[in-house]
Amino acid sequence: MTKSRSPQHIVWDWNGTLLDDNHAVVSAVNSVCTRFDREHIDIDEWRAIYSRPLRACYENLLRREITEDDWARVDELYHVAYRDLLDSCGMTEGVPHVLQDWAATGRTQSLLSMWFHDELVELVTARGLHELFDRMDGLRTSVGGGSKDEHLRVHLKAQELDPAEVVLIGDVLDDAHAAEQAGAQCVLVTTGVMDRPKLEKSGYPVVDSIPEALTLLAA
Repeated sequence: MTKSRSPQHIVWDWNGTLLDDNHAVVSAVNSVCTRFDREHIDIDEWRAIYSRPLRACYENLLRREITEDDWARVDELYHVAYRDLLDSCGMTEGVPHVLQDWAATGRTQSLLSMWFHDELVELVTARGLHELFDRMDGLRTSVGGGSKDEHLRVHLKAQELDPAEVVLIGDVLDDAHAAEQAGAQCVLVTTGVMDRPKLEKSGYPVVDSIPEALTLLAA
């Protein structure tokens, strides 16, 4: 992470970063595996397979080419199964305390997720976290799986933020790529669906928890 400027604003990722949803993700992926006659996997296997674009990732998982109809079915199966388990998902270690600690410094933070916007806002609000964020943005299309690049640029522009004073904290390489394209800093955490070796290829700092990420920013 370039330390030429101390970050004044954190853009947080949600799924796998602040929200501990790994068991829901694996269960949803396994619902897809069942439908396509593929043996079930565990979180370590999913971390090893996970990549973007997601369609290519699922072709690797299912060991077959995925047609447009297949992809629509994968999307439906995954999201139905995932939503069924959302209420069972807790927050990752240190949340919400780290968010409160950052806010107490007078610096700002926002939330940018590739989960669907209306559901994201409802979920964050239900957990009493919405007041900690200056802005929350989720996916405003009906199908997910795309890149975060343009979403981050729009998110920063809407808040009139200087990217050089922003750090994005996320759990996948797409977060790192989005930060790089926007000119922001990045810290990656191993709490989500990508293993450490993949994350370290980004060249950005990789830590094992949200509190560690905040400690790194304070160093």
